[in-house]
Amino acid sequence: MGVQISEIIPKKEIEISSLKDKIVAIDAYVTLYQFLTTIRQPDGTPLMDKNGQTTSHLSGLFYRNINLLQEGIKPVYIFDGIPPELKQAEIERRSEAKKIAEERYKEAKERDDKDSMKKYGGRFVKITDEIIEQSKELLDSLGIPYIQAHSEGEAEAATLAKTGKAYAAASQDYDALLYATPYLIRNLTSGRRKKLPSGLYIDIKPELIEFQDVVNKLEIDKDQLICLAILVGTDYNPGGVKGLGQKRALEIVQKHKYPFEIFKYVSSKFNFIFDWQEIFKQFHEYESGYSGEIEFKKPDKDKIKQILSKYDFSEVRINSALQKLQKIEELKKQKGLSDFF
Repeated sequence: MGVQISEIIPKKEIEISSLKDKIVAIDAYVTLYQFLTTIRQPDGTPLMDKNGQTTSHLSGLFYRNINLLQEGIKPVYIFDGIPPELKQAEIERRSEAKKIAEERYKEAKERDDKDSMKKYGGRFVKITDEIIEQSKELLDSLGIPYIQAHSEGEAEAATLAKTGKAYAAASQDYDALLYATPYLIRNLTSGRRKKLPSGLYIDIKPELIEFQDVVNKLEIDKDQLICLAILVGTDYNPGGVKGLGQKRALEIVQKHKYPFEIFKYVSSKFNFIFDWQEIFKQFHEYESGYSGEIEFKKPDKDKIKQILSKYDFSEVRINSALQKLQKIEELKKQKGLSDFF
């Protein structure tokens, strides 16, 4: 779900070329969900090989990362570790929502209702251990590094950016802002075009959100931003404080400023049962467990072929994509020679 603050966050569209030569820490789980829910057939079923194994995530990782590499972007994927206990309620909520979506999909399938099948088909996606391992194997063959976070991937991605190991965190969710990533990029791994219900297509561009711009324009600091998120709801307190929307919550944190004053006021006006201090601590005191360097390797074309052929990817399309990788490598060599001279 992520924190719901999209209405009040200043953002701007950017050209993807502006990210050339920059390391971007990508929230792997959010990205895999994106691929698994959007890269689907007209009846809502995911892409699959002849054995019925889902391949939507592999298709997304392969083709869209090649697009990023062609733009000169240096992606590094951050995988979630063990979720905090505070997140258990949200995990249970999501699990229940998936069960409902799956039942509605089955009902639609019995009616041969293609529109409803497409609507519900992506709503009960589960990222299994197998999907994670397949994804890591493919990333490794592409020479794209990945990091296994000890807890939340978005927190690790934000910390990498905050400490200068990456330029920005990339995710569709806004949670990385609560960990003070200097830059958050949205729509980085999305398709470049989106089909509307009307049948028309619109172009999708990456969005850049600057942390300093956010706090300046909202006239708050990081602690107030965390409090604002808790009021409207995070993965640790889904739904937040009932009766408070984004704009009203912003007014409250602007007026009362300090966390204890904010929640003293809110508790006098509203009822809530979550421990705001525990949630605040989760965002405010996160420490990275990663101390290594981010290393980019040369793609292993034979391994890429071996992996994708195993899942029935078109040999023609694989070879076409590998030619693009080859051109990327040649350009790197040419650039290295020009730098040398």
